[in-house]
Amino acid sequence: MSTETLLALVAIIMVGTYFQTVTGFGLGIIVIGGSSALDLATVAMMAAVVSLVTVVNCAVALPGATKQIDWRAIGAVAVGAIPGIITGVLLLELLSASATSILQGLLGIMVVYSGLSFLVSPTKKTERTGDTSFFVSGFSSGLTGGLFGMGGPPLVYQLYRQPFDIKKIRNMLLVIFACTSVFRSMFIGIQGQLNTDILLLTAFALPAVTLMTFIGRRFPPPLSADAMRRVVFSVLMLIGISLITSSYLALFM
Repeated sequence: MSTETLLALVAIIMVGTYFQTVTGFGLGIIVIGGSSALDLATVAMMAAVVSLVTVVNCAVALPGATKQIDWRAIGAVAVGAIPGIITGVLLLELLSASATSILQGLLGIMVVYSGLSFLVSPTKKTERTGDTSFFVSGFSSGLTGGLFGMGGPPLVYQLYRQPFDIKKIRNMLLVIFACTSVFRSMFIGIQGQLNTDILLLTAFALPAVTLMTFIGRRFPPPLSADAMRRVVFSVLMLIGISLITSSYLALFM
């Protein structure tokens, strides 16, 4: 890996780290999307790096925030996510490539619709929804993660519609993604997939990740809670559009 490529990847990771620190999600989407668009590294390599740096990002961002977390909701999400991941992985093995692409397109349409519905009518719920809804969002997240490697949208939509403040939402998302990142890093490590390039890039990126996490905690964007929600749902819409585009290209190109 050249010095220019290394610096470019670290710069992308810094942007993703800041965004995730202030919103609770987005590191993987920004890093994998940016590195793929610029043809800097493979998706598999960057997915492994994202898992490792996410653990550091969460470790720096979460201390002192445990009082702002709804652990009952986290538990419901976790209980739903496990069977969701298993179902998603099994479906991926059973379905044809075209059927998987159709499902990916349908997910993209659903994500875009959810984002549009919020932007048109930016209201959040007046009361916390029941544990069943968190279980369903956890299952949906696990299912989409198992099928497409993208489990964020269902959880982001669920939490950002709750009557929680932005810090609480951010911290709950960070807890969830920290757990999944630890599990994924251990799994690929056991499989021997943590090669030298992955470990070196992670080592170079860790100081920048730590710095951007502190900056994100200390200097969040000067946006109101409603404005931050609009930003989040706008990003969700972009994710949905990318899913629809990928589905179309896989089916018709």
